[in-house]
Amino acid sequence: MKDIHEVLRRKQAKYAQLAKQIEALQQAAEKLREVAPLLADNDDEDAVVLPEAEDQQAKAASAGAQPGAKRGVAPRWP
Repeated sequence: MKDIHEVLRRKQAKYAQLAKQIEALQQAAEKLREVAPLLADNDDEDAVVLPEAEDQQAKAASAGAQPGAKRGVAPRWP
């Protein structure tokens, strides 16, 4: 038979651990609420950067299709 005091001690320890985890999650959620508006304001900047990235990808793809390239070898993606 289990000792009731030992079971109670383990349950209290588990409860304390869960309370700490809940507090940490609440703090993280609060920080995310602070940062979210900053991320939402950057949507206009992303629209400018994306076309530049697409141009670079297109150049890299056309450079890979040069004559004399080995066939049968799969391209390596980072």
